[in-house]
Amino acid sequence: MTDSNKLAHVVGGGLAGSEAAWQLASADVPVILHEMRPVKGTDAHLTDGLAELVCSNSFRSDDAQNNAVGLLHQEMRNLGSLIMESADINKVPAGGALAVDRDGFSHYIQEKIEAHPLITLQREEVADLPPEDWGSTIIATGPLTSSGLAEAVHKATGADALAFFDAIAPIVYKESIDFDIAWFQSRYDKGDGSDYINCPMTEAQYIDFIDTLLAADKTVFKEWEKNTPYFDGCLPIEVMAERGRETLRYGPMKPVGLTNPNSDEKPYAVVQLRQDNKLGTLYNMVGFQTKLTYGEQKRVFSAIPGLEKAEFARLGGLHRNTFINSPEVLDQELRLKAHPYIRFAGQITGVEGYVESTAIGLLAGRLTAAEIKQESYDIPPVTTALGAIMSHITGGADAKTFQPMNVNFGLFPPLEGRIRKKERKLAYTGRAATDFDHWLRNGGSRTA
Repeated sequence: MTDSNKLAHVVGGGLAGSEAAWQLASADVPVILHEMRPVKGTDAHLTDGLAELVCSNSFRSDDAQNNAVGLLHQEMRNLGSLIMESADINKVPAGGALAVDRDGFSHYIQEKIEAHPLITLQREEVADLPPEDWGSTIIATGPLTSSGLAEAVHKATGADALAFFDAIAPIVYKESIDFDIAWFQSRYDKGDGSDYINCPMTEAQYIDFIDTLLAADKTVFKEWEKNTPYFDGCLPIEVMAERGRETLRYGPMKPVGLTNPNSDEKPYAVVQLRQDNKLGTLYNMVGFQTKLTYGEQKRVFSAIPGLEKAEFARLGGLHRNTFINSPEVLDQELRLKAHPYIRFAGQITGVEGYVESTAIGLLAGRLTAAEIKQESYDIPPVTTALGAIMSHITGGADAKTFQPMNVNFGLFPPLEGRIRKKERKLAYTGRAATDFDHWLRNGGSRTA
């Protein structure tokens, strides 16, 4: 297609890889996108579609004024993110959150990638470190990096990889839910006010559920997996229950902000299900990621009021995620210190969450495009959501204690002056919006 000095390679067709390829092509840089599926599958993917969502279908809060991830959404929209474009087009009701029809979301991205004249999609496994004669390369293979490449990366970094378990929640067919018991409502009537299906529990039912959950059979770990920790942001529901019998009532099963139209009795706990596709035929059990065996999932979750006859489109599961120690092995522009022609992007860098992974892919694509075109590219200010999460993985975090992280206001520089607690979120997002706009007007989007 062109000489290697003008061509970029992206390894991995997930969220970050697809975004990186799109940003490169949008900057008029030809790119080869390498995706190993369906030549080689993973433990979690079900299709060979680009940017397949293997866990939740939610991109979390879309509130750009009061939530750090909502702010990140907006910044990425402003930079022409393909992932955010698809999310907005394929969104489904989810209150104040941004959730998507997972099939439509993936199909839209694949169609856009395949139709772009500067992107070549190659279905093949890259089983070793990309060769230097490839030139500028982005590795965005995510937490499910193939064993050969993972081993090559481990050798190249000279540092121990991080690993932890990530769990997937079950998906239920709506038509199998009993609406004589369940009802539609969002907590505090957010969004359209009826974006979730709610299954209520009495105190006695909740106690029985916890007892059954704790006693149920779980997935048996392989020997090499036994010391792998969980990520706190996506704990299996049975692990949460082990931390205290009331933990779930103050977490995903909290009954606040809801009124049961089918009963005068206030629910003691509530299981919520969120729409998972545009047709509204599939619903995801919110917070019910699990490591229960398939048989136990059907038994335990079918005891939930309203789900007694539930039919599952997909049961929950567990997979092992692997990360590099980015603050130690990457430079300020995501380049591998030992091999600077390689950049890393996405979850493999130690960010957690769909949006954060995509954000690093977006920045990796823009940085690589600028490098190939021999231009400079300033990373967004650390006061912005993009700048804050980027800073965290490229030096802001302590390499000795580095852990996967979602974007949050704790990664932003402290606010100046005394600001009341209830006004802090608006102060963070207001400062971010001002600084992001200033950055944009001074050339921040020039590679697009």
